[in-house]
Amino acid sequence: MKRYIEKFLRYLEYEKNASSYTLISYASDLEAFERSVGDVPIEKIDLLTLRRFLADLKAKNFQKITVARKISSLRSFFKFLCREGYLKTNPTLTLRTPKREKRLPKILGIEEVTQLLERIPKDFLGLRDRAILETLYSSGLRVSELTQLDIPHVDFIGGVVKVSGKGKKERLSPIGEEALRAIRAYLEKRGESKKNRNTQALFVNKNGGRLSGRSVRRLLDRAIKRTSLVYHISPHTLRHSFATHLLDRGADLRAVQELLGHQHLSTTQIYTHVTAERLKRVYEKAHPRA
Repeated sequence: MKRYIEKFLRYLEYEKNASSYTLISYASDLEAFERSVGDVPIEKIDLLTLRRFLADLKAKNFQKITVARKISSLRSFFKFLCREGYLKTNPTLTLRTPKREKRLPKILGIEEVTQLLERIPKDFLGLRDRAILETLYSSGLRVSELTQLDIPHVDFIGGVVKVSGKGKKERLSPIGEEALRAIRAYLEKRGESKKNRNTQALFVNKNGGRLSGRSVRRLLDRAIKRTSLVYHISPHTLRHSFATHLLDRGADLRAVQELLGHQHLSTTQIYTHVTAERLKRVYEKAHPRA
């Protein structure tokens, strides 16, 4: 099966322009499936084989959203094999996807965002961390988009950043003056170090290399520990907060869709549910006859 997986991943990379994160996700899902079925020939895989794989995932307490993603990966993989003539029938056609739990995204309040940003120290790493978190909240970028930013991608005069999103689709995203000010302060301090001068990457680690998504998560964890926030958040929480705060203040849903780089409006609509839930809580707390 390995050679078929490799063919599929090359197709995604060169013909579909899939991002590195998408390729990693598909590779992980398909390699897990390969380990599960063992030496079963690809043409012998049927619906029963797939159900056994899903039963194994359930036994390991995988979340429904994770199982749904793995099913999606398998569907794309077997569709590709049929289209290319490697298989005559697609065993995933009658495979059911588990119903996903509807969970509203976690967000921070405006005061909590301010607390998070204001308690970062002012040394070099602190300046970098603040610039990163300001950028995430100001532009609603995905972590993968943020770590791929180069210095020339930031237009300090126009107030926008050039972003390479999912499917390698580029967009211009507005960025606020607070974030630009934080980036300037970070770059000025960074310019004092010789090892950081020769890279185009906007955000670098202590060795001068491009920062990874995992490093961004770690620096956010450090920032959280300096605040009174008691719950765990991820960098994506700042993206959720960005979208929700815009809608709370009257932004148009389609404009938010463009800012987030969502292909479908239905993906953005989850934030309307978030704002509705917040309004409901305010109402129930404040109205005398609620």
